[in-house]
Amino acid sequence: MSNTNILDKFDQYLVLEGPAALVIREHLSPAEGSDAVFFPATYAPQKKGDNAGYNIDGPNRTENPSAQNIVLVDSVGSQANRIEPIFAEVDYAELVPQIIITAGEYKSVNLLDVGHRAGDAIARCTELKNVLQDAFRSVLKGNATPLAKIAPTSLVFGVWDSRDTQAKLPRLLASTIRAYNVRRLTRSAQYTPATDYAALEIFSAEEKQKAEGDSANPLAARGFVHVPSTGSHGGVIADGGIRRDATLALSALKLLKADTPEATLKLRRYILGLALVAFTRLPLGYYRQGTILVGATDDHGEPLLRRFDEVAIDGRRTDASTKFTAQDVLEYAKAAARAFGVGESKTVKFDKEKAVSDVKGDDKKKSAKASKGKNTDATPETAAS
Repeated sequence: MSNTNILDKFDQYLVLEGPAALVIREHLSPAEGSDAVFFPATYAPQKKGDNAGYNIDGPNRTENPSAQNIVLVDSVGSQANRIEPIFAEVDYAELVPQIIITAGEYKSVNLLDVGHRAGDAIARCTELKNVLQDAFRSVLKGNATPLAKIAPTSLVFGVWDSRDTQAKLPRLLASTIRAYNVRRLTRSAQYTPATDYAALEIFSAEEKQKAEGDSANPLAARGFVHVPSTGSHGGVIADGGIRRDATLALSALKLLKADTPEATLKLRRYILGLALVAFTRLPLGYYRQGTILVGATDDHGEPLLRRFDEVAIDGRRTDASTKFTAQDVLEYAKAAARAFGVGESKTVKFDKEKAVSDVKGDDKKKSAKASKGKNTDATPETAAS
């Protein structure tokens, strides 16, 4: 197949009357079995002093077996952070610029691993600061090409330059894992020190008695006394199953623009290629300690149906599972990347002085001062121009 034909392959997803979205819905199960305990993500407590816990909407089925509830197993942001680093792997690395940021003598991080992507503090505090700032300003003016040249996955997984220009791009790819009708469990543990340190006269018996059971006590915190832990979160059992829902928002992709119609088509094809690669690549089964999720099977051990649909604007759904193979998508992504022109890979250093200045807000102060000066000296007409 010629390069031109490859580039045309998915153009139906870029026209206004084309599908609004691609949707994947798949059923998952703990590796140990559908009735096994697994551990959803835990979140910080809303109130100081409360324990971290699961994000469960609805009552606990342990207390009310007929209750309906949903627990968040892996959030949109967490799924994005698991998928995005594939673009540093050998088969996909040529699709995007590899921006490596070194921080200190031993630490280096790929921009693909950074939580806030092109809007992250670590990227802002390098020599790329002005380049990124100009790219975000270009987004505000309706041209996403400069940002795609340096951080194209920010256009796929979403980015918000919340600390600077306020430019914001929505996620094209959103994936979430939830479990249904879960029974929440608890667990307990007991730490036992290797010896009786009070008997060795490291501290007194009274100090030992006072410290045991108080995890905040320095003796307990450093492991010198018995420390019990009771009633902590012990995972869940999902009576209603586990499901991953993923959406590739083609409608949002069609809003991306460059400075010319030709450049816009190249940009959209490039970002579509990256998005399709990420969308069709299944996340790894390991999520966290105690949670390995695999495809669910029926009572006969056969895999449950994994739905992959095109969704039209009028709501009609068409099976898209036979339209894609991993190889087709990768070939398309590579062709689109060549046509667009992948940005330059580079290694940059984290700049401590830029970080200090950023914390102090020096740039915003300078910008405000400059704006104030211009407004003082100019007429309304010249200031607006």
